[in-house]
Amino acid sequence: MTTGLIPGGHSPEPRPTGERMPQQRREPAGHAALYVDNRPRSSVITARAAASFEPVGRSVATARSFVRDTLQGWGFADIVDDAVVLTSELVTNAVVHAGTHAEVLCLRTEDGVRIEVSDRYPEREVPLQASPASMGSPDREGGRGLQLCAALAARWGVDYTPTHKNVWFHLDLPERPVGTRAAGPSLPADLLPLADGRVRVAVLQIDRKGSISAWNEDAEELFGYPSAEVIGKPLTDLAAWPHTPGTGTGIAEALQLSRWEGSYGVRGADGRVAPVYASHLRVRDTGGEPSTVCLLVRDHERAVLQTPLRVPTTDQTAGSDGQSTDPFEVFIGSPAPDDLDGLLQRTVERARDMLDGDSAFLLLATDDETELEVRASTGLPSARQRFARVPVEAGPGRYGSARMPAVHDDLNAVPGAVPLLSGTGMRSVVTVPLKVEGRLTGSLGVAAEAPSRYSNEEALRLQFAADRIALAVESARLGELERLRRGSLSFLVEASDLLAGTLDRDQTLALMAQMTVPTLATWCAVYTIADQASEPYLSYVLHEDEELIDGIKSLLSKISPPDPVPTPGARVWTAPGEVAHQAALRSSMRSLGLAGGPTHQVAAGIGPTLATASAVGGETVVLPLVARNRVIGMLTLGKPTDEHFRQEILELAEDLSRRAALALDNARLYSERTAISQALQRSLLPPGTPHIDGVEVEVIYRAAGEGNEVGGDFYDLFPIGNGAYGFAIGDVCGTGPNAAAVTGLARHALRLLAREGLSGPAVLERLNSAILDEGDRSRFLTLLYGELRPQADGSAELKVVCAGHPLPLRLRQDGTVAAAAEPQPLLGVIEDLELYEETVTLDPGDVLLCVTDGVTERREGTRMLGDDGLADVLTTCTGLTAGAVAARIMRAVERFASDAPSDDMAILAMRVPGLHKD
Repeated sequence: MTTGLIPGGHSPEPRPTGERMPQQRREPAGHAALYVDNRPRSSVITARAAASFEPVGRSVATARSFVRDTLQGWGFADIVDDAVVLTSELVTNAVVHAGTHAEVLCLRTEDGVRIEVSDRYPEREVPLQASPASMGSPDREGGRGLQLCAALAARWGVDYTPTHKNVWFHLDLPERPVGTRAAGPSLPADLLPLADGRVRVAVLQIDRKGSISAWNEDAEELFGYPSAEVIGKPLTDLAAWPHTPGTGTGIAEALQLSRWEGSYGVRGADGRVAPVYASHLRVRDTGGEPSTVCLLVRDHERAVLQTPLRVPTTDQTAGSDGQSTDPFEVFIGSPAPDDLDGLLQRTVERARDMLDGDSAFLLLATDDETELEVRASTGLPSARQRFARVPVEAGPGRYGSARMPAVHDDLNAVPGAVPLLSGTGMRSVVTVPLKVEGRLTGSLGVAAEAPSRYSNEEALRLQFAADRIALAVESARLGELERLRRGSLSFLVEASDLLAGTLDRDQTLALMAQMTVPTLATWCAVYTIADQASEPYLSYVLHEDEELIDGIKSLLSKISPPDPVPTPGARVWTAPGEVAHQAALRSSMRSLGLAGGPTHQVAAGIGPTLATASAVGGETVVLPLVARNRVIGMLTLGKPTDEHFRQEILELAEDLSRRAALALDNARLYSERTAISQALQRSLLPPGTPHIDGVEVEVIYRAAGEGNEVGGDFYDLFPIGNGAYGFAIGDVCGTGPNAAAVTGLARHALRLLAREGLSGPAVLERLNSAILDEGDRSRFLTLLYGELRPQADGSAELKVVCAGHPLPLRLRQDGTVAAAAEPQPLLGVIEDLELYEETVTLDPGDVLLCVTDGVTERREGTRMLGDDGLADVLTTCTGLTAGAVAARIMRAVERFASDAPSDDMAILAMRVPGLHKD
């Protein structure tokens, strides 16, 4: 940068004619704030300053500093902020967007300041627009500088030459009476502040050590101490500071500020605390010794000392529509962004420009106000810093608390003083709190690469800006939180419905992952724990990019799983990022031949390795899945490189993990109980159907109900001995465990008793007694039991007992169907049964069909299949094998009604095919 300062003088043109003559002049029109520069060009130029800047990003900050120093040196502090903002935008256009040198010329005239910014890219013309509103959005790069000129400058324009483009703007100086810094309106006497007959102003002087060195008469009158008693004592012995628990700030810190106003109390000689309003001014004597002058009045007389708010001239004047300008819009610009992120980003950019900083950042307080979360920054690696957290109280004293303004002259001298700026190259920083009604809502900071850039004066200016925007930021933050809460509730309701809709373990795991990716995280992994003695097992992995799933799964399989800690909340897990980084580093070194091997082209596997490292390189957190006081797994959420989780997202993930844990545990319990139930049900079924020479046998069994393998119906076919076989088909009243118990009792008792050589009636009578012995658990039972003996002539002899069961049907070769037994009393009702057996001979080609009442009672509305309907179907089965007969009966039953069967069904078909002739 080269600069030159020229004393005042007269010039017919703001820019010397010897530099270059403009060939073309364009000035926007159509807006009240955009005037054609028709003032006489012979205005007296009282001072001139010029500087040239190289086409590098750092030049923008240097240009801001040049303009600020120039205008402050001329005594134009009232228009410094507007001038710096406009210069920053125009120099950015020149050195960043146009990529050329920028020349800045500051001209002081009788009525204001004219600043010109020239670049060497005249081809990049400024478009003529009918209205500044169409020049571009403030959130876009293009056109923003011109829109700001239209909004802030009194006049502006653009000059073109063959080699340069010159954009200029003029800022008028505010008109104020000579000697007046701030003034209020004339008021009627009854509207003036109320005070006692004599307003007493206590004047105290506090030395470098914080001790009282001066104490005037009004101080003696107000607090009751003569000066001899208090001279030399620390002011902190008398001051009752409004202390905030957990902070180390107080009166001692306030005395170190260059200026301070506020309220506290002073303990009087009578022991009472008198509330006072104080104004502090830090001064130094001719020997350089600093001290603080304190002016104190009684709190109800604070109007005597309270300084009016310092606002720019534009705040005190009315706009073109006759309405006063909002101080918030003066700082932020109009129109203000309607979203929180846009508002915060605009705020940090304005704060950076206002203090000529290299970077700026804004943090918002969490709900409990114990931490601050980075929400916007400029000039910093925002991807790495965004949503990072720092404590509100980092240490004792003013510099460790975000509740007080702080200025750090050199961060290298105090490493770690501002963790947010570690490794960014920033040396000096000023931070101020954002407060709403005395409550800390955030912190605004501006930093510079050079040390000792900021003093308490800059802190005061930044605090004024923070006070302007604090309420708007808090309102936008609360609006965002409300939207997040509503969205979170909707998300959790939908998640609960989905999780409650399944009891399948694998589907529950898949739902957990799909609900978190990409809504809450970029990738997730679910670990499950079978029991207390088992290690966590990687059960499911999901990434929003399916091509990265295998890489993440392979990476996690090589890492020890996180510890199953039951403590609620998310905890950071660094292992995936570290291992992925090391793997990527090793792959890169191998590909370059730096790992001891030969140099070769980049291996094909390095791409996926680097992609995996990037995918898991951000923040990774683990949430425990706790159900019924036991850790059943862990939900792991991850972000890609340089990304962090917001606290609201972690809180939402914690709520989801609780619901998911309960759903996963319910699915586990259901799976376990289903497995037990199915094992018990399978134990009630016969192990297999024996092969009987000379007799075809086919069994079809259907249990009603989802997940059931066995219901109240049962069947059995087993060898008795001496070429005889026992068969049975029955139906237990009711369902559930008690019915299943009777089913198991009946099947096993039949086999045992039949093999003891007992006759059919004797077997059923003893079974009847066994059922009645079950007491309250007993169920009545319909049972068809028989013994089958194949005969040498190809027929088969059957001895049958039908105890309350649907009668067996016999199909002859001629197609006739008739009942093969007579009904007898069912089992489990009365103790003394007298049963008898009937003998049936099946000739070659005959079929014996035995069914349960689920077949005959099949209904469609008021119609029922019944015994007659079953017989009609059976007449069509002449000549069919036993398997074909059973299949046709089942098909006819299923087609009889459109609804699914509501009762168990069992079909037992036996057919005698006859002897084969050679």
